Parts: sequence; structure tokens; C-alpha cells
Amino acid sequence: MKIEVYSPTIRRKEMDAVLTAMARDRVGPGELSRSLVQIAKEHIQFDFCLALRSPAVALFFALKALGLEDGAGVLVSALSPRYYLQVLEDLRLRPVYCDVARGSVVMNAETAAAALAKKEEGLTPRCIVVNHTLGYVPDTAAICGLGLPVIEDCSRSYGTMIGEQRAGSFGSLAILGLEERDMLTAGGGALLYASSRRDAAALRALSPLPEYSLPDLNAAMAVVQFRESARNLEKRRLIGGAYVQPALRTRHRMFVQGEDAEKQGIEYNYYAFPLILETGMKDVKAYAKKKDIVVENAFEETVAGSGGIPPELCPEAYSLSLRTALFPLYPRLTGAETEKVAKLILTLP
Repeated sequence: MKIEVYSPTIRRKEMDAVLTAMARDRVGPGELSRSLVQIAKEHIQFDFCLALRSPAVALFFALKALGLEDGAGVLVSALSPRYYLQVLEDLRLRPVYCDVARGSVVMNAETAAAALAKKEEGLTPRCIVVNHTLGYVPDTAAICGLGLPVIEDCSRSYGTMIGEQRAGSFGSLAILGLEERDMLTAGGGALLYASSRRDAAALRALSPLPEYSLPDLNAAMAVVQFRESARNLEKRRLIGGAYVQPALRTRHRMFVQGEDAEKQGIEYNYYAFPLILETGMKDVKAYAKKKDIVVENAFEETVAGSGGIPPELCPEAYSLSLRTALFPLYPRLTGAETEKVAKLILTLP
């Protein structure tokens, strides 16, 4: 049986919670969704939160909360998910594309400032959406220092601490996705929250219709995911640690959390295990297939990886979109499967 790149960590506890919700006819938005917000608050420590049906809906309401005028610019990383562009189009906002820092998968204050300086004439940037791509956390405090409101997408960096602050607590608003491939999954959904009372006031002014709110069926699974998150994070770190030494013995390169990561006490949450390949993606995929292991291009579903922008506009992101591979890493991997993937990494062409 082949080893997939991703697998949602759904165990008996999650299944029991969903079945219990169904047995009690708690399917649509209601009591369980409100309970999820309270439990999430214990883990994330926000001031106010909305439980919504998807990250796209969460981004829509986050941008609405900021009160941006038609035609305003929104700075986004070239390695952001493609759905960002659809949300911006629906709100009649315009993207301003930002390249990632060299050797990194995220923007920093320097690349953001450069993108703002090169903006199209007549386009006024009003907001920055900082995506924690593959779980890597940029220096968001420095990006906030550029003077624009910041929305953090920490869907894949859950569990990461920056000193004594949690990922997602620096910007005006934060999105924690609960999709199949996010760190926590509810089978779909997202939390949109504000850490400060001032920023929370804008969220409180919103009144999403039930059709935009998270159903109890999804909330039931998410509650268990929060309660099991410490266990799952530890398993991810153990598996990721088993891959590091084999990777260091190859000619392929790993990403680092950031130049000041050690100083800030940032430890990668091992959302994924990406490698920047020095050989062709097709060769690596074919080699892995022979071993019954799936390897994926890390950035196929991003703005740059899907050909949404000219390569010369964000050359670092474009280059990474062609040669960054993802290897299987998730808490349900067995010891034998982990060993098999580590051996694959060690012997990559």
C-alpha cells in the first residue's frame, strides 16, 4: 500500500464526536460551534472569534472587517493559495504580489517593502495578508511595522510559538483554517479571530448568516482536534526529526524557519517536510513511485505555481514552485513507514 503525502489525523475520538453530533441532530451551526470557539480560545487566547465554513469565507469577512474601498490593493505572497485571488476579485480588490525572501517560503519586511514600492501607479495598498506557507512563520512583527493592517493566515503554523507569543497573534486579524490539509481539520471550516480588543470590535460588528457559519458536525471534529493537538504536534516533530539527518546527507536543501528563529525561540511545527531539489521533479516522483511513496510538488495550488503571475515578477517564488517537493509527514505514519520515507530521502537521485 502506497504512503500518501497527506493524511488527515482522524482517529476513533473524532469519529465518535461526529456520530454523537449526528445522533443528537446537531448538524447545522449551533451549540457545538459555540463550544468550539470557547475551547479554541483556551488554546489560542484571542479576544473574539467567528467560526466559519471555509478559509475563503474567513478571508472574505476579514477583508470586509477592515473596510477596504473598491479597487484598494492587498499585498499577498506569490506562494499564497489560489483562492486568495478569487476572494479579492469578489470584493473588487486588487492583488499586489510579493516575492518570498531568498531561501525561504514566506515574505519578510524587505520583500514586502520592495513590492509596495513597485506597485502599479494609481494602486493604493491598504492591507497585507501574511500566509504562513507550509507552516513557516515570517517575522510578522517587522511586517506590521510597515504601517498597514495585517491579516495572518496561520492555518498551517498552528502550535508554533514566537518567544511567548503564538503564531497568528501579531496581526490585526488571523485565520486558522480547518480544511483537510490544515494542521487541524474539521473536514472543512475556519476560525477568524482577533487577539486584541480593538481589532475584535470590527469582527463583532459582522453578523454572518448561518449559511456562512461552521456547522456543528464539523465543529464536533474540530473540538477533538484541539484537544489532541499537543499529542499530534509531538508526533510530527518526532517524524520530522527522523528525516533531517538523511536529508542533510543529500545534495537537496531544506528550508530554515528564519534567520532569527533560534534567537526568537521558534521551533518548526513540522507541518510538512519539503526539500528544494537539485534534480528534476519528475525524476524524484518516479523514483518515489517505485518505492510506493507519493511525492508532490509543494506549490501547485499557489498563485505562482499555477501560473497566475509572470515568473519575472516574483522570481524566487517561481523558482521554488518548480523544484520544491513534499514528502509524507503526518501523525498517523507508523514507525515502519517513517523509516521507509527516511530511507527514500537518503537515497534520492
